[in-house]
Amino acid sequence: MASASVVDIEELALLIEAGLDPGRALAAATSLAAAHLGLAGTGRIVPGARADLLLVEGDPLDDLAALERVLLVTRDGLVHG
Repeated sequence: MASASVVDIEELALLIEAGLDPGRALAAATSLAAAHLGLAGTGRIVPGARADLLLVEGDPLDDLAALERVLLVTRDGLVHG
């Protein structure tokens, strides 16, 4: 399974170092970025939204390296491997 880019994790780490809590840093990379770009139904897990999901081993709020341990990827509700 493909893993998150090291650059992406490094960017999240820099956001946290700059003062964002981990949840806000992850939101900045997902739902907040999608909202800023006007991508309705993207970046959030809610009914009616696109089913683009990344399932990882561990809790990225406690350990950003969990984003490197990808277990499952879905796009538009279909599992990709």
